[in-house]
This record gives sequence, structure tokens and C-alpha cells, in this order.
Amino acid sequence: MPSLRDTRTDEQCAIDHVHIQNVGRARATLPDYDTAANLASLFDALSDPTRVRLLTVLMSGALCVCDLTAALGVSQSAVSHQLRLLRSLNLVRSRREGKMVWYSLDDGHVNDLLAIGFAHAGHRPVVAVQEEEQTA
Repeated sequence: MPSLRDTRTDEQCAIDHVHIQNVGRARATLPDYDTAANLASLFDALSDPTRVRLLTVLMSGALCVCDLTAALGVSQSAVSHQLRLLRSLNLVRSRREGKMVWYSLDDGHVNDLLAIGFAHAGHRPVVAVQEEEQTA
């Protein structure tokens, strides 16, 4: 007959014991539900490759919808649809100049989030490398 340890996976403890201090420390870091939902929405937005690519090209600077369409190789309606979602999540902002609307990353946090994500994924976009070379 297998022992208790043999029937559990590596993700399970061999005994059931709650470490009260550890649980208290962990609970102190829990965000409220609304904050957690906002962060989940942010990561949900980043779960789409087209949106990630759109945000990545905006790391190079402000672009209009026509520029974004040409850079990404997708339809103008698809770009506009993605921009609406990204604006609602404060990931991009728009600026009107006459008949042109320019889109850019909302702030440096978005750039940082993307850079960290790319570093974690093992890929750094050319833009991030160029910025590092300019500041060196």
C-alpha cells in the first residue's frame, strides 16, 4: 500500500498544517477585490497577441491609426477596436491634432510593464535595446 507521501503531488504538503504567521503575512498582501479585478483586466488585455504587438509598436512613439494599421498589417477597424479597449484600461491615450488622432502609451508604467514582460518571456524588443543604448 502506498504511503501518504506517495499519493500526493509535488504541489501538495505531505501533512496538513497551517502556519498562522505565514498565512497572516500572506493575507496582509491581498489586494481588495476591485483592485484584483482591475489587474486581472489588465493582464487579460495583454493576453491577445495583436494588442501586445500594438502596444509594442507604440513603445517607439506616437502613431496614428493609419500608421498602426501599416505597422501591424491588420485592418483599420481591427486597430480601432483594440485601441478602444486599451484606452478604456488606461494603457493608451489619444491626442487630436486637426484631423489626425495620435495614440501613445498612457504613461511610463505601460512601457515598464511591457519591458518586464518581454524580459520574462526571454525577448527584448529592439526599441527597449535602443533606449538603453541612448542612455548609456
